[in-house]
Amino acid sequence: MGLATVIENEAHFQSEMANAGTKLVVVDFTASWCGPCQRIAPIFEQLPAKFPRAVFLKVDVDRCAETASAQGISAMPTFVFYRNRTKIDRLQGADPTSLENKVRQYYGSDDAGEEDGAVAGHMDLMTFITKSECECLNEADNHPLAQALTSGGGYLASDCDEQLIINIAFNQLVKLHSLKIKGPADKGPKTVKLFINQPRTLDFDQASGNTSVQDLEFTPSDLEGNPVQLRYVKFQNVQNIQLFIKDNQSGGEVTQINHLAFYGSPISTTNMGEFKRVAGKKGESH
Repeated sequence: MGLATVIENEAHFQSEMANAGTKLVVVDFTASWCGPCQRIAPIFEQLPAKFPRAVFLKVDVDRCAETASAQGISAMPTFVFYRNRTKIDRLQGADPTSLENKVRQYYGSDDAGEEDGAVAGHMDLMTFITKSECECLNEADNHPLAQALTSGGGYLASDCDEQLIINIAFNQLVKLHSLKIKGPADKGPKTVKLFINQPRTLDFDQASGNTSVQDLEFTPSDLEGNPVQLRYVKFQNVQNIQLFIKDNQSGGEVTQINHLAFYGSPISTTNMGEFKRVAGKKGESH
């Protein structure tokens, strides 16, 4: 591949965004008269070779004024990051180090490519999790929840007994299709009760007594990292999800989770698609 795609107009921009599917899309909003834009341009052109699974687009704001205004661009250069047609971040100014760091942050690790394929048509919702609002009750001090939200080493472990309550907050409404819990065959979770959109984190009494949206029983083979499908119709408007982990595979005191991931899609993407379609069909209805 190599080079970034130069966008011709708004329709071209929309079709490139649609074709990208769940890949990371990085858009350079640039102008021919802008000095910093010209300085960072060669750096931007090197990124597609470094990050082959991402899509890189260049939008000249004078040539594509409609796209620039629709995306709220006021200064050049501005780099906007999208996934599933949803804006996840932006960076203003010509700072090569910040640009590459942000691409790396949202790109995902190499093994994520294969994992995305495991749940066709759904994406890993990692980028939509608000880590500062996530919480875990009974986590061990040296093995907190944060270590389970990435696949790079580290794990979450329970502290006093085998039970855990995990609250995951999303920065926008999402639809959840499946979740993945990777853990050891003996210490990995077994019975998991799921609750959604709770005003605050449940305590252990509430989690035991309240009616859940769905209960899951994990098998050792599920814990190898195979996504477990949820009752999709019940997880259509999720702002937060809580997992009450009741016990583990061996009945021991310590429950361990190596990696916890959620697959689905942000809701705003579907709305945007419908809006575009309706707008395009104006002249064709009669």
